Amino acid sequence: MPLAQLISAAQLQQRLGQPNLLILDCRAALDDLSYGQRSYVEGHIPGAQFADLERDLSGPIHKGITGRHPLPEPAQLLQRLREWGMHTHSEVVLYDDNPGAFAARAWWLLAWLGKREGVYLLDGGLKAWREASGALTTELPTPALGTFSGKPDASLLINAVQLQQRLGNSQMTLLDARGLPRFKGEVEPIDPVAGHIPGAQCAVFTDNLDSDGHFLSASQLHKRFATYLAERPVSELVAYCGSGVTACHNLFALCLAGYPLAPLYAGSWSEWITDDARPVATGD
Repeated sequence: MPLAQLISAAQLQQRLGQPNLLILDCRAALDDLSYGQRSYVEGHIPGAQFADLERDLSGPIHKGITGRHPLPEPAQLLQRLREWGMHTHSEVVLYDDNPGAFAARAWWLLAWLGKREGVYLLDGGLKAWREASGALTTELPTPALGTFSGKPDASLLINAVQLQQRLGNSQMTLLDARGLPRFKGEVEPIDPVAGHIPGAQCAVFTDNLDSDGHFLSASQLHKRFATYLAERPVSELVAYCGSGVTACHNLFALCLAGYPLAPLYAGSWSEWITDDARPVATGD
């Protein structure tokens, strides 16, 4: 079974109410930390639980050490998943109302903990659900405690020290998921330093989608990432972004395209710049 899977709004409508189905609403806004919870309370897909980017899908920030969205403690995330009613064989559907980056972060975390089957992103997100006349509810689900257990896979991560040691390696493909102006260092609306990690290529995560917000076909995505890889081995690919969120969208798209799940630099740019000794590049 492919690691990255999509589910359409129509397919999800047919599965609503199935006992093994867990839906997670991953809506968030980086400039409004209460947006996700507020939106969820105002209306969500029936049966959906709310997964908060800051509280559930990230760990505590340590100023000057971590990035803006450090990984959550595995034990804490596992407990939260069980509270949402997750079991080993649960089918999990993830959605948000943006281009899917927050849902992709949840997908990556589940893969990191060993949940590699039966996890879907709602293609087109909440917009597609509404366009398919999908119902929304304000009713809060009360699931029974789940039994899911998992273990973090260290092979899916690369840290700042390891990445810095690999800079200059001609075989590495380093993909930055942020927009081109931020990558070039022309603007920086969030972090105190502008630019990118030397040797990186700008692979804007929204380019994984078509004009309606649905993922491109597997062949289109394969062609897209083949351009970045050139003749370099896919085993040497590393993904990052501003804080380890939108990079997960690229990792999901890579898997949709048939590539293996590459390592994530989870600290990303916001962690990289906490150490002045780490090099910074601007421009192309």
